[in-house]
Amino acid sequence: MNKYPVWKYVLLALVLVCGVVFALPNLYGDHPAVQVSARSGEIGPDIEGEITAVLGEAGIKVESFRRDDNRLLALFADDDTQQRAKEIVQGELSGDHVVALNLVPATPEWLRKFAKPVSLGLDLRGGVHFLMEVDMETAITNAERTYVDSFRTFLRENKIRFRSPSYGENGITVRFTDEAQRDNALSLLRNEFRDLEYLESQKGEEFVFTARLSDAARDNERRSALQQNITTLRNRVNELGVAEPIIQQQGKERIVVQLPGVQDTAEAKNILGATATLEYRMVHGTYADWSAAEQSGRVPANARLYENRAGGPILLQRKVIVTGDQIKDASSGIDTQSGSPAVFISLDGVGAKRMQRVSADNIGNPMAVVFIENRMVTKKIDGEYVKKKQLVEEVINVATIRDVLSHRFQTTGLETEEARNLSLLLRAGALKAPIEIVEERTVGPSLGQDNIDRGKRSVLIGLALVLLFMAYYYRVFGVIADCALVANLVLIVAVLSTLPATLTLPGIAGIVLTVGMAVDANVLIFERIREELRAGNAIQSAIDAGYEKAFVTIADANVTTLIAAVVLFIFGTGPIKGFAVTLCIGILTSMFTAIFGTRAIVNWLYGGKRGLQALPI
Repeated sequence: MNKYPVWKYVLLALVLVCGVVFALPNLYGDHPAVQVSARSGEIGPDIEGEITAVLGEAGIKVESFRRDDNRLLALFADDDTQQRAKEIVQGELSGDHVVALNLVPATPEWLRKFAKPVSLGLDLRGGVHFLMEVDMETAITNAERTYVDSFRTFLRENKIRFRSPSYGENGITVRFTDEAQRDNALSLLRNEFRDLEYLESQKGEEFVFTARLSDAARDNERRSALQQNITTLRNRVNELGVAEPIIQQQGKERIVVQLPGVQDTAEAKNILGATATLEYRMVHGTYADWSAAEQSGRVPANARLYENRAGGPILLQRKVIVTGDQIKDASSGIDTQSGSPAVFISLDGVGAKRMQRVSADNIGNPMAVVFIENRMVTKKIDGEYVKKKQLVEEVINVATIRDVLSHRFQTTGLETEEARNLSLLLRAGALKAPIEIVEERTVGPSLGQDNIDRGKRSVLIGLALVLLFMAYYYRVFGVIADCALVANLVLIVAVLSTLPATLTLPGIAGIVLTVGMAVDANVLIFERIREELRAGNAIQSAIDAGYEKAFVTIADANVTTLIAAVVLFIFGTGPIKGFAVTLCIGILTSMFTAIFGTRAIVNWLYGGKRGLQALPI
C-alpha cells in the first residue's frame, strides 16, 4: 500500500525538469536592442558592418548582433545608448529598412533553443493602448457610392436613356422620363447587381428607383471593413517600427491596438487614424474657366472645382487617372532638381497601364495631384465646441506632362513631414472606413517596472506566508506541501512561457490567488488523514484514505472554479482575460502538484514502511 511504480516517479521528475528549463529564461532579464528589418526581401549580409561603422563614428559600441526571423538585433549596454543608436541607425537606413526599439531576452544561446521568457503585457512593459471604433456607416456609404459610376456605365452600354444617377440619404437614385425604360433598367440591374435592394416610385412626371445594399451585403461590408482596417493598421504599425505590437478585433466594430515601448502618443494617433491618399487627374480648361466657375457656381458636367494649395480655384476632370489604391510602394526623399520634399511613387500593373495610356495621349497638357485627407476640426454648434471629421481635398501640385509616364514617378508640393507621413500611409494601404479612438491609455516604462516589482513582491510575500503556515501547522507534511507549492509556481511560469499568452498585472493577481488555492487541496488531504488517525485507523490506511476520500471534494472545487475561469476568458476582454489565463493554468498545475506530487513524496518517505508509530502531521 502507498507505493508508486517507478514510471510515475520518472514522469514526475520529467515534468519538474521541463518546468525548470522552460521557466529559467525569466531569470536572465532583457538587453536593450535596436531592431532592423527590411521593408521588402531579406536583410543583406553587410548590414552589420554598416551599423557598426556608423555607430563607431558616434562613439557607440554594439555589444553583439543577433539574427532572428529576418530581423537583425543590435544589443546595447543600457537604455540611453539604445535610444541614441536608434536615432543614428534610423537616419542612416530609414529608406529601405524599418528601425525599432526592442527588448531582447538575455537568455544564454543554449537555452534559447528550448525556451523563451514570458511575454509581458502593456501594463508591465510600458507603452500605448488604443481602443478604436470603425465608422461602419461610412463604410457602407462608400460601398454604395461605388455603384453610381457602375450604374451609369452599365445603363449606357445597354442603351437605356436615363438622367444621371445620384447618391443621397435614401441610397442611389436614378431618374427616367419613361416608365418602360425604368422597368427595363430595373430588370437588367437586378440580374447584374444582386447585392442591392431596389424600390421604384414616381415623382411627378419622373419615374424613379432607388437602390441600397441588402442586409446581408451590409453585414459582409462591415466584416470586410473591420478586417481590412486591421490589416492596414498592422501595416502602419510595422512602418512605425514598433516591436511585438498587438492588433486584434474586439466585438463587431472595435479594434484594440497595443504598442509596447511607444511613448509618443501624438505621432502614433496621427499615423494610425490618418486617411490621407492621393488622386491624379487631368486639368480641365484654363485659368479663365476656373475663375468663371468659382464666381458663377456653374461647373461643367465632366469637371470638378478644387482649391489649389498655392491659392485660387482650379478645375479638374471628373475621371480619375490613378488613386492611392493603385500605389504599390512609396518613399519620401528630396527632388534633385528643385531640392524640395518629394514622394517617389511606384504603381501596380493596372495603375501603370492607365497612367501610361493617359500620359501618352496628353503630352503637353497639365496634370494635377489631389491630396485627400479626413481631418478633425472643432466647430461651435449651439454654443458648444464639437469635434467633427471634415474631408479636405486640395491640389498640391500641377505639372505639364513632358513624357510618357509609367509605373515610377515622383510627386512634389508637400512639406517634409507631410511627405514622410504620406509615403508611410501609401505603403501601408488605405483604411476602408474612418476610425475613432474611443479609449487611450499610456503606461510609462518606469511605471511598468514598478508594476513588475510590486507583482513580484506580492507573489513572494503571499508564498512566504503560506509556506510558513503550512510548515508550522502540518510539520513534515507541511514542508512536503511547501515543495509542491514551489513546484506549482515554477510550472505556472513554465506554461506561460510556452503558450502564446501575455502576462499582465491582473495575471499576477491570478497567480497570487492560485498560491492560496493550491495549498487548499493539501489542507483537505492532511485534515482527512488526521481524522482517519483519530478514528484509530492504521497509518498506511489513513494515508491512502486521506488522498482517496479528499480527491472528489478537491476535484469538485477545482472544476467549478475552472469553469468560471473559462467563462471569464471567453467573454472577458483585456485585463479579465489575463486574470483568467493564469487562473486556468494555476488550477490545472495545482491539482497535479497537490495531489500527484505530494502523494509521490509521501509514498517515497512513508509508503509501505511497517512499524511506523506516528506521522509528523
